[in-house]
Amino acid sequence: MSSLALSVLLSLVSAVAYAAGAILQEQVATTTPSRPYAPLHHTGWWIAVGLNSVGAVLHVVALAYGPLSLVQPLGALTIVFALPMAAVFVRRRAGATAWRGAVMATAGLAGLLALTGGNGSHSLGTGERGVLAAATLGVVALLFLTAQGVHRPILRSVLLAGGAGVAFGIASVFTKTVAVDWQWDLPFGQWPAMSVIAVLAVAGLLLSQASYRGSGLAAPLATVTVVNPVVAAAVGITLFGEDFRYGVTGTVLALGCGALAAGGLVLLTVERLGSDGDTPREDAPDVRSDARGGTTPGGLVAAQRVRRGTSDRHTAGPEVGERVDVGAVPRPGPDLEVQMRARAVAGGS
Repeated sequence: MSSLALSVLLSLVSAVAYAAGAILQEQVATTTPSRPYAPLHHTGWWIAVGLNSVGAVLHVVALAYGPLSLVQPLGALTIVFALPMAAVFVRRRAGATAWRGAVMATAGLAGLLALTGGNGSHSLGTGERGVLAAATLGVVALLFLTAQGVHRPILRSVLLAGGAGVAFGIASVFTKTVAVDWQWDLPFGQWPAMSVIAVLAVAGLLLSQASYRGSGLAAPLATVTVVNPVVAAAVGITLFGEDFRYGVTGTVLALGCGALAAGGLVLLTVERLGSDGDTPREDAPDVRSDARGGTTPGGLVAAQRVRRGTSDRHTAGPEVGERVDVGAVPRPGPDLEVQMRARAVAGGS
């Protein structure tokens, strides 16, 4: 087997491992809603962590045998593999809109990565590393805090997945820097950068796990898959002096691919918003009507009316032994006043 064929095979297996890990993460998020970030007690979560680690190792090995322009776009197939795998293994079928969004996001990302140049080795200075680490942690924290104030599960999911993608992308940049500057005679010389990698990797893992809570599989996975390499490519262009291939033409094509990928993410988000349109929001209070016609949270459930016909719908009472929850009357019926007056005339209380 040639080096190029081996690189392609490793890239495809890596994408499958990432897809399987994402499916398990979504399943864990569904079964453990009370632990959105780190369900350490759940075996499936640790298996998902292992699959993501295998995918990362295979991706790095594939880069050793093949060019970056081939391996990176193949990694974008994760979302395409995840949808049919979810349908087969967990009976989670995706609709036509989700498929269109996934294909658009994958095609746009693959085209963008294929047009990104700069295969050389680059490194960051000490000052640049500090600024980049601080800026990254600030952006990730901002996305996390913003997500806490969003009540729509899918919008919160996209924000958390975006934060995970930023963390993973910058972790890749620091990993590349450590690999370039590594010296075997000074194994601890890169410990500050390695500490940043560890923090960003853990943050990305926790945020990506939380992004699957109440939002399905496609939208958060596509967001992480797109944001991760795009952020890394943006750092390469701004800090490493990399550029798009084919000059102005390549730049225009790259912008078009970026718009296509963004359109796919928007389509996935809108599709999920439409499917969640009939479900109540998580923070919606239990609102019931009070006696003045207003609303009060946590009100008693009104008794169900027993309909025995059109003539006695207001006078029908409960059967003997029937349990009735008495709640506030939102508006008095037309016969209530008549009954009270009749009792007053008869001397009743």
